[in-house]
Amino acid sequence: MTEEIYEKLSSLIQLDIDAANAYDQAIEKCDDALVREHLETYKEDHQRHIDELSAYLTDYDMEPPEEKPDFKGVLIEGFTAMRSVTGTEGALKAMRTNEKLTNKKYNEAMDWDVDLDAKDIIMRGYEDEKTHLIYIEEQLSVRTR
Repeated sequence: MTEEIYEKLSSLIQLDIDAANAYDQAIEKCDDALVREHLETYKEDHQRHIDELSAYLTDYDMEPPEEKPDFKGVLIEGFTAMRSVTGTEGALKAMRTNEKLTNKKYNEAMDWDVDLDAKDIIMRGYEDEKTHLIYIEEQLSVRTR
């Protein structure tokens, strides 16, 4: 594995770490039980992405990032916490912003020159990200009519 691919996969792991932490903030402020259940599932998806990508790096004797937010992650977490104080709608709006970012990054990752194992992990992650964003946007459209 090249250093470039290692850095790219590490950045994708960090993105998922930051997303999972942001979901904690949104879940805490969400007052709709059904939406909260979906957000909890999406947080678990991000944790699975972290686990799968980290295991992939470990298989190549590469060190995955620590599971803690970086500077950007702290900003994302703070933004989500502030936006979520208004309850479910605020939490959904914050997570829509976050999921747009993860969708963009996973879409870019689909073009990386990686082996089939990594491509499969990225593809599954991207499918999850698209599902997250679709649900969040649907919920917001229902709430803002």
